[in-house]
Amino acid sequence: MQLQAACFALFDELPDVVFFCKDAQGRYTHANRTLLLRLGLPAMANLRGKTAAQVFPAQLGGNYLEQDLRVVASRRSVVNELEHHLFPNHSAGWCLTVKHPLLQGNNVSGIVGISRDLKNPSPQNPVYRRLAQTLAYARAHCTDPLTVGALAVHAGLSVAQLERHLMALLQLTPGRWLLSLRLDAAIRMLAGTGSIAQIAADSGFADHSAFARAFRRHVGVSPTQYRQLGPAGGRLGLNPEVG
Repeated sequence: MQLQAACFALFDELPDVVFFCKDAQGRYTHANRTLLLRLGLPAMANLRGKTAAQVFPAQLGGNYLEQDLRVVASRRSVVNELEHHLFPNHSAGWCLTVKHPLLQGNNVSGIVGISRDLKNPSPQNPVYRRLAQTLAYARAHCTDPLTVGALAVHAGLSVAQLERHLMALLQLTPGRWLLSLRLDAAIRMLAGTGSIAQIAADSGFADHSAFARAFRRHVGVSPTQYRQLGPAGGRLGLNPEVG
């Protein structure tokens, strides 16, 4: 128990990592201070026994709960899933989420997981300085039919070299980073009145179906549902370096 308490205390000191434990019904049993702050809750007692559907905004919480229950039912982990999180305190951003089932004998007793924020790279990082122009080019042209190969050519690197550099710098492959940029563009556009089909085209997706699949997987809801979240969803800007 002392080791468990010490581990929980360590997670409390990580402001860019959300840590949680849930039971087999997806109800919170433990969470670190970061999650409580982002949910605007004063203490674990205000979260314990509740599901994500009860504490996150609208449709997003329901999707998080469905994911929790899939992990329990399938006994399969979710590893480094790129997700856009939106909290009731109006903070938003991209993170990498890991969820593992907790096994007791032949039964799954719950899940344990973390979500790590994708942060701005330091301008002092030599890799950042080496790629600064290419990163800026990608952000400016992400809604064009820009490929990873073209991005590597712009950087004067092979695709493999570019992947190593971006993984070290952003914790994402070039392809996943471009996807996050396009989803970020789409999220901004959803604050307006354009049609979903037009937003899909304007944000760089090949077709409406590909856009809808990517948006639901990584944002948690359909583009239409996200728009229905209103100002709490559409107006929030994301990390310009990452997403």
